[in-house]
This record gives sequence, structure tokens and C-alpha cells, in this order.
Amino acid sequence: MILFDHQFKQALPIIDKIEEAGFEAYFVGGSVRDTLLNKPINDVDIATSAKPNEIKEIFPKTIDVGIEHGTVMVLWKDASYEITTFRTESTYQDFRRPDTVEFVRSLKEDLKRRDFTINALAMDRDGKIIDYFNGQKDLENNLIKAVGIPEERFFEDALRMMRGVRFVSQLNFSMDSETEAAIHKNHPLLEKIAVERIQVEFVKLLLGSGRKQGLELFIRTNLFYYCPGLKDSKKELEEFAKLDCVIENRIVAWVLLIHYLNKTSDDVELFLRAWKCSKKEINQVKLAMIALEHRLKNNFNRQILYQTGLQVSLDVETVMECLGYPIDFETVHKLYQELPIYSKNDMKIDGNDLQVVLNRKPGKWLGDLMTEIEATILSGELPNEKPIIVEWVSTHYTKDA
Repeated sequence: MILFDHQFKQALPIIDKIEEAGFEAYFVGGSVRDTLLNKPINDVDIATSAKPNEIKEIFPKTIDVGIEHGTVMVLWKDASYEITTFRTESTYQDFRRPDTVEFVRSLKEDLKRRDFTINALAMDRDGKIIDYFNGQKDLENNLIKAVGIPEERFFEDALRMMRGVRFVSQLNFSMDSETEAAIHKNHPLLEKIAVERIQVEFVKLLLGSGRKQGLELFIRTNLFYYCPGLKDSKKELEEFAKLDCVIENRIVAWVLLIHYLNKTSDDVELFLRAWKCSKKEINQVKLAMIALEHRLKNNFNRQILYQTGLQVSLDVETVMECLGYPIDFETVHKLYQELPIYSKNDMKIDGNDLQVVLNRKPGKWLGDLMTEIEATILSGELPNEKPIIVEWVSTHYTKDA
């Protein structure tokens, strides 16, 4: 029997109410797997023999989050739980979504459509594990193995190939040889999957504790061939796979990858746009790459720290550490704290003030002058005090300049 995590305990009334109504209900999937691995869980999923309309009759507050596929969200005591009806699925013409879904009353029928044995586990309200496909044995052997015939699982959902490689990295497991062979054979199916979904799995792969194994498998099965910007980079990816360090976050992951691909800060936008990254993330990685290019030749200075920001600067220092260079987080913190300003908004003068001082209409000169004042304040040559800035402007510029 399993000692329940508090999240399972909180969800037990959901299980109880479903069972009181005459249906079966179980905890399923990742939360059961992670509990058996003594890892923290983020949320719990519940599978049931009750159909969606029956769940809606049992609980007063529900949301139809995916009712066509059997999922109803139950709102219960300031928490929400996704309840999914046992189901089987038809053919998958797009290699991602089933053409039709059929609700069933059998837990085994439901579990056999899952991707990997370690995810095809269920647990009842008493902590008893239901394991039809030897998932517990594969957990003990640190093995990622497809449920049933691997090729069928990947034809149902081609993203499962990336998920399998990601689990190898995330859990620091190995992959079953038959499952790996099926990925290698069917890797072109990845072309059918939206880049956004591939990106989620790829980044998780890069952040995993078993990244080396995961990347080597990613390369060996040729999945990289259908990922943006990686098709012709096998050697670079092999070198990247040898890197022995913990990758802390997405920015560090992208910067290290881009560095190993021998791309520059000018290449970042095109590369990450192809990966469907957010504009915010693209900008952060661009700043980091510019800072890294500087940092590989020099220490941080005020200007680079100012334009990069503290967190991204620390990420760059982490990248330097991964690359084997001497680093100094404490100095980065100290230099940043000593900056006279952290953005243009901190300047004690604005465009309206400058127009009054110089008696000039707005124009390109205004932005240029603000930038010059900003740089002069940053260099320490000009205190960030309005009267002194006004005097400096009056001295350096004439009204009709």
C-alpha cells in the first residue's frame, strides 16, 4: 500500500463520491508513477467508469474542459480535478488525435491505450496499485517501455516518441530496445506534430538530470532531423550531449544549445521563432547571447549588466560555468547593485524637461540625447540628479543645435 501524499488525501472525497454513486474511480498516470519514485507530485488525475454526463450529475460544479474526449473538471473546495472517463480510441489519421473516442466501463481497456508502462498505472482509494502492463517492474529497472506494440502507440500519437526521449532524460532512465527501434523506424512521423508541442518536450529533455542519455537517444533515433534548425547539426548536438552540468532553466538551455550550434546573437530570433518561442523568451535569449559574446572575452561591465538585467546576467554566468570558465556570481550581484540606474525610468530627467531646457520641438534629437545622458550616467561621469543633468545639457547643447 502507498502512503498518500496530501494531494491524494485532498482528492479522496472525489473518489468516494464517484464510488458512492456506483462507479469505479482511480488515481492514474504521472502522479502514481512519481509517488512510486518518491518524487513530488504537482497534481492528480482521476479516471472513472462514469461517463461525463454522470460525473456532472454527481458534482454540482463542473467545467467541460474536454468533454468530447471524456474529461470534465470538477470544482471542489477551492481545488479543481480533471476527471476522465475510461475510453478506447479509434484510428489516428493525423498521428495526434483519435478520429473517434468510445467510452467504456473497463479500467484495463483505458490503461492499455496509454503511452508507456510506467504511465499505465492506477491506484485505488486505499493505495493499492493496479498494474496490468508491468509498469512497476519497469520503474524498478529504470526502463521506458511502450505499452503493447510500440509502433501502434506512436502511430496513435507521434508526439509520444519525443515524450519517451524526454522521460529518459527527466527520470534518468534507459529505453527498451524494441521501443527505441520503433522510434527510429517511425521518426518521420514527428513532422506531423505541431512545433509548439515538440518544443515543450524538447525543453524538458534539456532540463533533465539524464540529459546526456536523452540527447544521445534523440540523436540516435534521428528525431533531431524533424526539429527546427537541427537537421544539419548532428555533430554539434553530439558535442552538446557531452556537456556535463546541470541546466537550471529554459534561458540557460537555449543559450547553451545555440552556442554549441555555433550560432550568434544575430541568429537567435530566426532560430527561436522557428521553435515557436514567445517574444519575451526570444528577447531574453538574445540579450543573454549578446552578454555571453562579451563575457567570453571580458568581465561584465556596467553597460552590459544594465542592458542585460540581473537574472539574465546570472544565467549567462551559469552558462560560463557550464562551459568550464571561471565565474563570480558575487561580483555580478555587487556590480549590479552599484548601478546608478536600472532603466530609463530611473533617470531624473525626461523628454519634456529637455524640450523646455533647450526650447526645441520633439524630434530624433530627443531620443539620441536621452540615450547619451543614459550612457553618461551609467559610466559614472554624470550624477543622476536633475539640476546637474540640466546644467550638463545646457553646457553641451545650444538651443538651436
